[in-house]
Amino acid sequence: MNLDDAAFNRIVRRAIDRIPQEIMRHVQNVAIVVENRPKPALLEEMGLEPDEPLLGVYTGIALPERSVTSPEFFPDTIILFKDPLLEVSGNIDELEDEIEITVVHEIAHFFGISEERLALLGYG
Repeated sequence: MNLDDAAFNRIVRRAIDRIPQEIMRHVQNVAIVVENRPKPALLEEMGLEPDEPLLGVYTGIALPERSVTSPEFFPDTIILFKDPLLEVSGNIDELEDEIEITVVHEIAHFFGISEERLALLGYG
């Protein structure tokens, strides 16, 4: 599947709009951005092989680890990786589902939920 950036961004917005408000109302000061692919250094840092698909990543300090005396100056960020998302999706509906799942997964990291806990909850 091949989509230009504008079409992909529209699908991202639709997928985010599907996430329940009871989750999204707690997500403040978090930017959601799209990049084509993760950089090799990021894959290496995460212990992933260069050909392993990474659909998204959360960067920032999880809520439980924050300090009131040392506030963050930059927003936390969820980065969606367009090319891997397109590669794992067979059609637009699958892509929208995959983006929604990926964003929810990364929001969980924002709340401090680990990969292990996400796997136990069926999101790993």
